[in-house]
Amino acid sequence: MRTKQEWKEWFAAALIRAIRAFAESMFGYIGAGALVLKDVSWPAALSAGALGFILAILLALKGLPELDE
Repeated sequence: MRTKQEWKEWFAAALIRAIRAFAESMFGYIGAGALVLKDVSWPAALSAGALGFILAILLALKGLPELDE
């Protein structure tokens, strides 16, 4: 059983990973299809980012190497 402090550390590490995954997913989507800013489909880019965020949280449930000691 994890302590409250361990859960806080896990949540912080998982959130950092998820935010990075969100940004990387949006970057991948935008970089693949847009030549200028107005060509970006922002709803689709945000959707790709949200999917990356969700997948990062799900993968964090398996374990976070930065918290393994």
